[in-house]
Parts: sequence; C-alpha cells; structure tokens
Amino acid sequence: MTIKERVEKLRVRMEEEGLHAYIIPSTDPHQSEYVADHWKSREWISGFTGSAGKIVVTLYDAALWTDSRYFLQGEEQLQGTGIELMKQGMPGVPNVVEWIISKLEPGKIVGCDGANFSLMAMRSLKQEMENAHLKVDYSKDLFKETWASRPALPKEEAFEHEVKFAGKSRLEKLSEVRQRMKDVQGHLITTLDDIAWLLNLRGSDVECNPVTIAHCLVEHKLVHLFIDGSKLSDSLRSRLEGDGIMLHSYTALQNYLSSLEEGYGIRIDSNTVNAVLYDAIPSHCHIVEGRTISTDLKAIKNPTEVAHIKEAMAKDAVALLKLFRWLDKELDGRKISEVEVSDQLISFRKEGSDYYGESFPAIVGYKGNGAIVHYRPMPGTCAHLEKEGILLLDSGGQYHNGTTDITRTVALGTPTEEQKKHFTWVLKGHIALALQHFPEGTRGIQLDTLTRQYLWRQNLNFGHGTGHGVGFFLNVHEGPQGIGPNMQGRYLEGMKEGMFTSNEPGLYIEGEYGIRIENLVLAVDAGNNGFGKFLKFDTLTLFPIDLNLVERSLLTIEERTWLNQYHQEVERKVKPLLSDKGDIQWLEQKCRMI
Repeated sequence: MTIKERVEKLRVRMEEEGLHAYIIPSTDPHQSEYVADHWKSREWISGFTGSAGKIVVTLYDAALWTDSRYFLQGEEQLQGTGIELMKQGMPGVPNVVEWIISKLEPGKIVGCDGANFSLMAMRSLKQEMENAHLKVDYSKDLFKETWASRPALPKEEAFEHEVKFAGKSRLEKLSEVRQRMKDVQGHLITTLDDIAWLLNLRGSDVECNPVTIAHCLVEHKLVHLFIDGSKLSDSLRSRLEGDGIMLHSYTALQNYLSSLEEGYGIRIDSNTVNAVLYDAIPSHCHIVEGRTISTDLKAIKNPTEVAHIKEAMAKDAVALLKLFRWLDKELDGRKISEVEVSDQLISFRKEGSDYYGESFPAIVGYKGNGAIVHYRPMPGTCAHLEKEGILLLDSGGQYHNGTTDITRTVALGTPTEEQKKHFTWVLKGHIALALQHFPEGTRGIQLDTLTRQYLWRQNLNFGHGTGHGVGFFLNVHEGPQGIGPNMQGRYLEGMKEGMFTSNEPGLYIEGEYGIRIENLVLAVDAGNNGFGKFLKFDTLTLFPIDLNLVERSLLTIEERTWLNQYHQEVERKVKPLLSDKGDIQWLEQKCRMI
C-alpha cells in the first residue's frame, strides 16, 4: 500500500470506532525513544523514519510534528503523502492540541492507544481536550487490524551483563533501590534501560539499544519480572530466581496490578508508566508518584564503569583511525558511497574486543547531507564521497565495557576560509564547555550558553541540544541530565559528579555542509575553595580533531593549549594500541601541535 492508502485504511477504522481524530506518537508502552519494529506505527503510516515525531489523522486531514533535527528529512519523506509537515517550535506553527481543536467541532472524539502515552502526557491531553469540549478515548489500538503485516513482539534472547563490567551485582543495585522506597511496598519500573541496568540484563529487542522488552515490579523481598519466558535460557532463569526474581508473562502485568491488595503502596513514575497500566492499579492502593529510582542511580557511573569506558574509548579510536586511513587511500582511486563508509566502520569496530554492535545507525553526511542533523544514508539514494568538500561522521559503538558516541567533521579537500571560520567557532564553543568549572548542581540550560556564544556573535546558531547523557552498554541517549537551551526536562537537571554526557555543538548550512564536534565527557570533582563543591568535565573520547579545518588565528592561547593537550592525550593513549607503522604516523600527524 502507498502512504495515502494506509492513511485511508486508518480512517475507515476510525469511522468504525466513532473517532474523529487519531494521535500516533513515536513511543511504545515503555516510553522508549527508539522502539522495536512492532511499535513503529508512526513510521508505517507516514514513511517518516526520524526518531521523534507525532502524527494526527482526522477524517479529512493529516499532519506530522517533529523538531528541527528532522525538518529537512521530514520535507523529503512526507512529499506526496498528503501529510502536512509541522515544524515544531517555529513561529506560527500550531502545536498538536491547537491543530486538533482547529479541525474538530465540540463534542467530537479524539482517539489514541493509551499504552503508548505516559500517564503525565495523557493527563495533559485529556485536560486540554476537555477545555475545548472534546472527548478522549485512549482504549483503541487501531493498528491491530489496520497494519496487516505488523511485526510480532521481539523474542530475542536476553543475557547477563557480567559484574566485571557492571561493577555491581543486581542484588547490590536492588538494595540501593529498596533503601529509597521505604514508604511503599512496590516500585513499578517500565523503562527498558532501567530494567536492564538494575537486573544486569541485556538484549537485542531494539535496534542499537541492548535492552530486552520487560516490565518490573520491585518489592522489598521479591522482584516480579514480566518478560516473555522464551527469552530466558534455563541457566539464566535459574540465576534470576535464585536472586529472588519471580518470572511472569510479559502480558500479565495488567492483571497482576489489578489484583494488588487494599492499602498496597506502589511508586510509579508518571512520566514513564503508561496510562493503561496506571488504570489497572486499583483505587484502594496507595500510589506515590516520583521519578524511577534507578534513573538517578545509573546516571552516576561507578569506578568500574568509568575504567571500562576509558578502555572502550581507546578501542573505538583505533577503529576510527583505520576507517579514516582506509578512506584516504580509497578516495585516491574512486568515489565511495556514504553507506560503504558506514559499513566499513562497523567492520573495523568488530575487530575490537567486547564489541556488540552500533549504538545508533551511523550518520555519514557528505556535503549537504551533513546539514541534515539525523541523516541516515540509504543504498541507492546516498551521496558518494570525493576528494573535496566536508564530511560529517557521527557514530558510536556498543561494547560490553561501554557505549561510545563521537562526531568528527573532516575536510576531504582544501576547505574554504568560511568553512574554517565556521568550524573554528564551533570548536571554540566545544572547548569552552570542556574547560569550564561550575558548581555541582548547575543545570544543563546554564552550561548550554557556553557552547553557543561564539556562534551567536556571528548571528549563527544550531537547533539541537549541546549534550545528552550516555548509558553504560545501554541507550546512547540516557537521562536524567542533558545540556540544551530549553526550560524543560533534562536541561533543567543539575549536573552531578559521575554523570557521563556528550559535548556536541554544531552548525548546519542547508544544502552545503554540516559541522559538529562531539566528545563524551565525565563530570569530575574540581575542588572546593569555600564556595561549595565544583565540577569540571574530563574528556574521555580519544580521537583527533581535524586541524585542517581550524583557523588558528581565531583561537586564544588557552584554546590552543587545550587543543594541543587533548591531542597529546589522544596520542599517548591510542598509540600503544597500534602496531602498524602507517597507523602510528597517521596518528602523529593528526595530533601535531599548532
């Protein structure tokens, strides 16, 4: 079916159910950023493949909202579908609720699948619709009948993340959680990365995210794990049960919640527990709302994790070095597709120990494709690299001993003066954050300005956040912290010692090139001079920044010193892992002093 035919088929189902609008988010029942194929309803109905977006279909209109990272991608993928692109946050663009209200008369019914909406999101939606005299029916998953070829729920085998990597056993982690839930009998955890971290379990149910589909109810003596039993080997099942973990079918959670006894105290996170599960909890239970306890615990990397992350960074650097040396040689004789670059990088990463897979699909953006912030090259339509122009490569690896995420922008030929200025202004912002000391608890929105100041002076900017938390052999985007410009969510989270975050300012010239410089940084103790505890960032990523794109005259002495010291550190830590003389010479040349 074409996209238009899919939308029309959905409209038939809407009419049958008495719905006048239907909202389709990007999430799943676990409020995941990236979802298993079974829950990619928004992608199926629209053809839009970005990780963030929401569609509303009425009986006569359809529109998709996404943020600035996907504006160019959205324009391309929605062309000819009849679905209007709504550039979220831009002047004059209505939000989802405003648009629905403008399309429906009072008394009409707005439908959605409440399992894919958090309790907090559903409360907000219901209130706004009631204010406009519209009704909400969140009991309908219309894709059960509409999407005939819908993939089944994943059944990939789960496995244990060894304590030698994790640093703590699941019993130790459970003890930490239980110490913080003294006012309740149970703590419902539905986010996949929290469950994976807490129980030292991993899986491959979601592309690039090593998680397994499950729900978890932690009690003081027992843990109830709701998971497809076919995912567990006999030995893993035995070890889980030996640690006080009772196993239930993945689909049994609603019935289990509905049977909770009177007065049972249960803690939920209204931002992650979905509306359907919340409704299953009896009114005679005592519900306490608060953030999932493990979210804060896993954000602080323990010493074992930190040591392993540093090892993973060095291994990742070797793979990237081999890639860029390969690219240099191959471009002397032929053009190379963006897809081939991505595939070759995977091949080099696989040569390293403890490699598991990509942490996200590589963004290989040549020339104008680099300006598409979350671009993903596809066979047949991707660009082909030549010895000219700028390449933006944003990639990452999942290793049993850490998760990496690195962006490098390189000149494949002789850069223009404007390109060098643009790159250097971005670099100055990157260095400003890397050098900054700040009081513990400083918020991401405060730190964000540091990276934009040099672009702002030129009336330039970038549309994404400066940084996101990163998991440990887990999701490459991890809360609760982040660095960005908005007064919402993770950007309001205070930075704490041990948080692992990206530093990635950028600049994008539509149709020409993109620039982004990304390292991963760890918040570490910077001392106390009587004004409270201060933190600074220790840069853990180990790979050269392209000096051919640096306009030296724009850098201060302090900035040049940082860059030289960073390259000395890269050379010192990566060179011992190299045996090929050509690799060593390449590294030395890329890490030269300026």
